[in-house]
Amino acid sequence: MNYYYPYPPMYQYPTGGYSPFQPQNVADTDESSYIENILRLNLGKIISVYMNFEDSQWGSKIFKGKLEAAGKDHIIISDTSTGMRYLLLTIYLNYITFDEEVNYYYPYQAPQK
Repeated sequence: MNYYYPYPPMYQYPTGGYSPFQPQNVADTDESSYIENILRLNLGKIISVYMNFEDSQWGSKIFKGKLEAAGKDHIIISDTSTGMRYLLLTIYLNYITFDEEVNYYYPYQAPQK
C-alpha cells in the first residue's frame, strides 16, 4: 500500500532544488500551496470530503460539513445538522468539493485581469 499517493509532497526551495520535507516554519514560505494551507484559507465553509477506505467495510464515503481545521495529516469538519465532529485522516482523502467560491492564494500566479 502506497501511503504517498500519488507522490510525496515536494517543496521547491527559493535557491533551487527540491525536497520531500517542508521547511520547519511554514509561515515563512509563501511558495507552499499544500492542501492544508488551501483549506486554512477556507475555514468555516461547507465542504464535501470524498474518502476511500481500501479493503474495509466502509469502502468509499462522503463527509459533508463545516470546515473547522486542517493540518498536515488531518481535516476536522462538523456536521451542521447533528453537531457531530469528524477528524478525517488525509491518507484516505480522494478530493474535496466546496459549496461556494474557494479562497486561494498562490504568490507566483499571474495577476487576475
